[in-house]
Amino acid sequence: MTAVEAVEILAFGPHPDDIEIGIGATIAKHAALGHRVGLCDLTAGEMGSNGTVEERLAEADSARAVLGARWRVNLRLPDRGIGSDPSHVRRATDMIRRARPRVVVIPYWSDRHPDHVSASNLLTDAVFNAALRKYQAESDPWRPEAACYYFINDSGAAPSFVVDVSEYYEVKRRALACYASQFNPKAADAVATRLTSSLFPQLIESRDAQFGAQAGCAFAEGFVSRRPVVRPGLLPDGQSR
Repeated sequence: MTAVEAVEILAFGPHPDDIEIGIGATIAKHAALGHRVGLCDLTAGEMGSNGTVEERLAEADSARAVLGARWRVNLRLPDRGIGSDPSHVRRATDMIRRARPRVVVIPYWSDRHPDHVSASNLLTDAVFNAALRKYQAESDPWRPEAACYYFINDSGAAPSFVVDVSEYYEVKRRALACYASQFNPKAADAVATRLTSSLFPQLIESRDAQFGAQAGCAFAEGFVSRRPVVRPGLLPDGQSR
């Protein structure tokens, strides 16, 4: 298994490629700024219509290198069965305790894909469990400073905040291009899916462009926080006279 070192940001995805679809540019931005970022996929996407497990794991590692994350691990929970066994939340809890992140980023709780919803619920529990001294997991308790949620397919809710990722959007495109088995499959038995449609990249980019336009930049990725987001003051830069 890939060695897990302590990071400042730990991002979870239900399947390989979900992190990139939702927040690839934000990951790239923080990594480029020198922050330690770790990635954890819950499943290998073995129920996907295209691509083998081996292909998807290799694509995920290639995307990790493009984004600049320190490491990427896969918990190998069952695709279409996330949360079906009590051990799943313990494994996710242990991952948080091992990585000791300041911030945990997980999928938003409302999404067209049932696995994304299940992942959100499981990871919300895992973040809570990680801080409990008496919760039984392999590593010592750890309380992240914050947890926030990102959009994968749907963005029906207004974000609590957005991150300007305009300078890093091309990196997101390159990371997504690593997933040829999903977006541009060449196998003889490949089938058409929502991801293989030429309109899917437009769907992602139009969402990020809309968030950007609302915030006054070219591209932004949105996040939801269950807790109030603190600013240093009323002025955008936090300065006072």
